[in-house]
Amino acid sequence: MTQQSEITASDALLERIPPIVDLDAHVVEPPDLWTSRLPAKYRDVGPRIVLAPAPDAIELDGAVYKEAPGTSGPDVAWWFYEDHRASIKRPIAASGYPVEEVTMKGITFDDMRPGCFTVADRLADMDINGVEAQLCYPNYPRFAGQIFSWGQDKELGRLCIEAYNDWQVEEWAAESGGRLIPLCLVPLWDVELAAAEVRRNAARGVRAVAFSEIPAYLGLPSIHSGYWDPFFRACDETGTVVCMHIGSGTKTPQTSPDAPEVVGATIIFGNSAASLTDFLFSGVLERYPNLKLMYAECQIGWIPYVVERCDDVWMTHQWARRELKLEEMPSFYYRRQVFSCFFKDPVGVELIERVGVDNVTFETDYPHQDSTWPHSREAAAMQFGHLEQDVIDKIARNNGIKLLGLDLTPA
Repeated sequence: MTQQSEITASDALLERIPPIVDLDAHVVEPPDLWTSRLPAKYRDVGPRIVLAPAPDAIELDGAVYKEAPGTSGPDVAWWFYEDHRASIKRPIAASGYPVEEVTMKGITFDDMRPGCFTVADRLADMDINGVEAQLCYPNYPRFAGQIFSWGQDKELGRLCIEAYNDWQVEEWAAESGGRLIPLCLVPLWDVELAAAEVRRNAARGVRAVAFSEIPAYLGLPSIHSGYWDPFFRACDETGTVVCMHIGSGTKTPQTSPDAPEVVGATIIFGNSAASLTDFLFSGVLERYPNLKLMYAECQIGWIPYVVERCDDVWMTHQWARRELKLEEMPSFYYRRQVFSCFFKDPVGVELIERVGVDNVTFETDYPHQDSTWPHSREAAAMQFGHLEQDVIDKIARNNGIKLLGLDLTPA
């Protein structure tokens, strides 16, 4: 096949991709997000940006970097919160930079695309990428807001979460004309507060909340314990989707202490597989039939085997099955209530009928290192542009609209 025919074929496939509804991108929190919203007495201890030299050394503990400002060198941007210190690193704001420049070195806000943290510029970058609407996970608070669970002052943590959610609703989403979809956080350390925060935000139109894939990894009760039922009930009753980003359990799979970091980065989808298995056997989806789960950035090729394995165990181990109190096979709850995002998974696309054409959505991961920006439409076309048009429309757009009840026109 000649290069010209490849370009022509690609153009033909591109025409089949509708404007994308992207259910996994990220925002780099603006420097004044918390200092402009917290009570005055908390502004010197709440999250704030400090310019200081890059760390002399970085230690990776699970999915968290342990670091402190260095002793010399140019200043980079640091988030300070109580006694926690975290420098902003290039991989979280990599869009627009050559791959060879994406290293773990610290950066400032001047070193990233303005679309990382400002609404107008984000919308412009979405336009470049063929994206109409976008759901954005946090960066500094971690993907489920767990940074505030680790803080000493839980009242401050609660205020930080409310400030973040107010910013998501009143600025990030409100100034976008409906194109930036609010995703809120909850106080993970108190399930009643978490449920109340879900209801507070649902009352103003929020339909997505961030949660941990495996809360037990954060030292919290498991979903089998029944502890989280008030939270799940609030989500069930308000139509709020529980969104679990890869890495939201903080602990990452490791084969050995000396394995290179890329090993963990490759097998991290195992946390999503474990989480899905947890939910399918937990009874949560049985008790809350309107509850919807969404897994982000975990890809989809692993799903058919895990769901089939759950069904086989359910059928085979009937002595254990009696304890589960499930009226249906695990695959029933998966098809009815579970959704996943992908952006680099041609294997998953080959299995799309078994994954479920109604259970998947597309994502871009902007502005992270893995992002396909500004070529996400091309990535979509190359992976699933050959499918039937109604399937393309579901993956790229319609499933996301339906899942979150968005006021957008289906393809």
